[in-house]
Amino acid sequence: MPQPLKASHIDSKTDPTVANQWDHETPKKQQIDEFYKTVDGMKIGLLTTIRDGIGPVARSMAVAKREGPDFLFLANKHSTKFADLAHDKTAQLTFQNSSSQDWVSVSGTVVTTANDDPRIKDLYSTATAAWFGDLGDGVHNGTHEDPRMAIIELKAKYISYWKSTVTSLGFLKEVAQASLTGSVADTGVQRQLVAEDVEAMRKTPG
Repeated sequence: MPQPLKASHIDSKTDPTVANQWDHETPKKQQIDEFYKTVDGMKIGLLTTIRDGIGPVARSMAVAKREGPDFLFLANKHSTKFADLAHDKTAQLTFQNSSSQDWVSVSGTVVTTANDDPRIKDLYSTATAAWFGDLGDGVHNGTHEDPRMAIIELKAKYISYWKSTVTSLGFLKEVAQASLTGSVADTGVQRQLVAEDVEAMRKTPG
């Protein structure tokens, strides 16, 4: 149901959409469980790194595995994102579901590992080879033993996400009604998981 715009929003320079949808009521465990459910339905996100002299640079990445609040990727260590991360370990991972409009943002720092990391074998699938190719030299063959293959691990520090509380049709009706009445659309809830929440998630990964 659209919410009225209040004078207090203007006086306090508050974004009414954020103020109305910010979730202070849902128990933290439920927020964490619903974060996992939301993000696990989004297998491909945008990983953003900081490039020296340019700023944020994003690229599409398939998640190899989620471990609690942290995300692992298999990647070619010859790619420029590794040069970015050598300069600045800061990164952000974002997802959006174009059907529900749900979105997730994970900010943190990255740890990269070389091909001797035993987790590569566990994360590897034959489909991964399609992004590496096989030189035919018995070494650069796109398998888990390929020296180019490395892990990017995003260690979360801060997580925010938005979850729709209406259907796709309800979303359109809510926006239309808000536009006609001068109210502010209320289509979902926005939540955040701060450092202490993230640490608790690592101790009891879901």
